[in-house]
Amino acid sequence: MHYYLVPGTLAYTGHQLCSLWAYKNFGLLGDSIVAFRGPCSIDWDEMVDVEDVLDRSPIYGPDMLHFIVEHFSIDLDQMICRQRLFMALIGEQLTRDGHRVERQGDDLYISGRKLSISIATASPVSVLMHVGLNLVSEGTPVPAVGLWELGYREEALGELAARFAEAYRAELAGMARARCKVRGVS
Repeated sequence: MHYYLVPGTLAYTGHQLCSLWAYKNFGLLGDSIVAFRGPCSIDWDEMVDVEDVLDRSPIYGPDMLHFIVEHFSIDLDQMICRQRLFMALIGEQLTRDGHRVERQGDDLYISGRKLSISIATASPVSVLMHVGLNLVSEGTPVPAVGLWELGYREEALGELAARFAEAYRAELAGMARARCKVRGVS
């Protein structure tokens, strides 16, 4: 699985959640996880979560750490499982750093304040997920917490992103190994 950290900043608008985005923009052919920093503001017509559209719940964050993950050999149910796995792994990493993280479905909370946004969807050729972690909480439409408030440093953001991505990649590699090392039973 390819991993790439986009240099600089890139605004997440929802249009990045489309098939082959990582390939077209960064040459990553196949399963990939792309991390980038930037604001998040999603127009209603770009929202994938129809519940948010019907509820008129805006999705906005002034500064976030984003991940776009794309897989080509699984279905949407499996991607939703992987989405929740990725969120649990991020929560584990933050817990190791001394934070009390609660996962509710595909979202992470600290002291009742929301740290993340997340969605999984399907395209005609792949399945995708977007995960966004608040860096700051000011200006968010819900009570939120940001990674800066938790003590993470801006200059170490790339290392933190790589740590989260590597935990996901390692878990998938371990799952593949577990699948290949067992014999069938009758």
